[in-house]
Amino acid sequence: MHWTDRRERYRATIAGEACIHPGSVHDAISARIAEELGFEIGMFAGSIASFAVLGAPDLIVLTLTEFADQAYRINRAGKLPLMVDADHGYGNALNVMRTVQELETAGVAALMIEDTLLPRAFGEAKASLISLEEGAGKMRAALAAREDRSLVVIGRTGAPSITGLADGIRRLKAYEAEGVDALFIAGGLTRDQLDAIAAEVKVPLMLGGVPEALLDKAYLASRGVRVALQGHQPFSAAVKAIYDTMKALREGTKPAALTGIASRDLMARVTREGDYKTWTEKFLT
Repeated sequence: MHWTDRRERYRATIAGEACIHPGSVHDAISARIAEELGFEIGMFAGSIASFAVLGAPDLIVLTLTEFADQAYRINRAGKLPLMVDADHGYGNALNVMRTVQELETAGVAALMIEDTLLPRAFGEAKASLISLEEGAGKMRAALAAREDRSLVVIGRTGAPSITGLADGIRRLKAYEAEGVDALFIAGGLTRDQLDAIAAEVKVPLMLGGVPEALLDKAYLASRGVRVALQGHQPFSAAVKAIYDTMKALREGTKPAALTGIASRDLMARVTREGDYKTWTEKFLT
């Protein structure tokens, strides 16, 4: 498959003036739903990948191969530009290069590499960061490994909420200097902190863990924020729906009496039943 078009559309989105909320996706069906509903981009988080693939918490026990395979399944299902959280690149700078190669091949439009020390070390009470120098080296490695120049490489840090605003700005400016296409800030920020960051960097900003007080797209856009995550509620909602449906069946509810079931028309659309019907008539009859 050819992936460049969706990467160029992703670049056009973050080059614009607006701040958008991506659709949180985890598999082929959720990606198609996000695309049908008009989301400009999809977001595949590391935590959601761990839930969807392993049924495990976000403790960096998912492997790169498992993550890339699921990203490929999502990308193969449609044409929604997909950004992914590639965590720490699954190791050191050389592992980062392998991560970029695998995810580029899997069709992602954008990937973020973070400077958190992962997996958490023995006895570590809270998240900590690798050195700025190692973080910058990871960004250089990611950029060097990229073959399709339209692939977006995002430098990510949680420094403002871990080591303080000054260190956060220092790291963001260093990653920008290495040539990353955008910067992602994890963890909550105040308006004053975001104002200070926006005054120091020029590339597009992206935010995760955005407090409700900051979820004003006009304000965020004015500060250079082009992507602001709202969380990953769709996966939790799907878990709740499956649990409730299976519980009802187990307790004796008749299938015809179940509520919250996707309509026949919706199922046909998200599984591309019409396309398969056309292909069957064209090639099998």
